[in-house]
Amino acid sequence: MQISDNKVVSFHYTLTNNAGETIDSSLQRGEPLAYLHGHGNIVPGLEKALTGKAAGDKMDVTVTPEEGYGERHEQLIQQVPASAFEGADGNLQAGMQFQAQTEAGPRIFTITAVEGDQVTVDGNHPLAGETLNFAVEVTEVRDATDEEQEHGHVHGPGGHDH
Repeated sequence: MQISDNKVVSFHYTLTNNAGETIDSSLQRGEPLAYLHGHGNIVPGLEKALTGKAAGDKMDVTVTPEEGYGERHEQLIQQVPASAFEGADGNLQAGMQFQAQTEAGPRIFTITAVEGDQVTVDGNHPLAGETLNFAVEVTEVRDATDEEQEHGHVHGPGGHDH
């Protein structure tokens, strides 16, 4: 069975940056990633590369920032007063993440620096602006259930339970 829209795809992957450093790998978790093809559940460049593949296929895929997490946008980096973080009680540290409501909807921000009462936050995805290098092995392709198609994501092992 070939990968196409509304197929559930399971695959192992190792993601590296251009320096060859491993960013993430399903092999570390021991379970392949499962997603519903054609529903935007993985980065567009990888989803396009997987179209037409089948279980057992192995490939290396390079995904540009435009087809991955986008380019970095400096306007998404801001300094805000520490007092804007209700309930933080002075425990703000670089690397912490939080969700904030923006004009474009909810967005995840990462604290990149805390200097006195000023906190620098970055609304870019941590991999924005990065070229992504995937080593992929497709392990399974199956038809999605009606419920998976309706919900737009995989249920069960490697997917979402609810």
